[in-house]
Amino acid sequence: MAPPSDPCDFGWQAPDFRLGATDGSVHDLGGLMGPRGLLVAFICNHCPYVIAIAPRLDALARALDDMGVGMAAICANDALSHPADSFENMGKFSAQHSFSFPYLHDADQRVALAWGAVCTPDFFGLNRNGALQYRGRLDDAGRNPPGPDTRPELLDAMAQIAETGMGPRAQTPSIGCSIKWKTA
Repeated sequence: MAPPSDPCDFGWQAPDFRLGATDGSVHDLGGLMGPRGLLVAFICNHCPYVIAIAPRLDALARALDDMGVGMAAICANDALSHPADSFENMGKFSAQHSFSFPYLHDADQRVALAWGAVCTPDFFGLNRNGALQYRGRLDDAGRNPPGPDTRPELLDAMAQIAETGMGPRAQTPSIGCSIKWKTA
């Protein structure tokens, strides 16, 4: 398990990027941004934390879309040391979980480094101006299926961001597997 994601640096401006997706399209930050914000999730294919939440990510994306918030996922893991995270396998993972959002490949890891991503999953909730307002977990279920008392922390935070432009001040960091960095 990796250290938890860093605390939210409220107002941090997300650096732009241009990355290819598993469907052959190319996306940049501005094109992904919804009229009321954007959620960027650093994920991968092999992490048990991501595998546990993957079936719920498409429903999250659809709920965010209804709020006017865009969503994209990025895999930055070194595919040489972790072949399960190859671009080909990203396409299979996306299809297996019926992702309706772009699953982007950060092959040179520049985006993950620029964004300060540390784990999978690592969620970055931006307001409509591209300012960071959420850097927390999906919910308190972790790797377990959500129960009747599970609060959708990420969805609630993004609804607040979509409505007010500001995220909740109390946030619980995400935990998961470390990003698999390339060796020098």
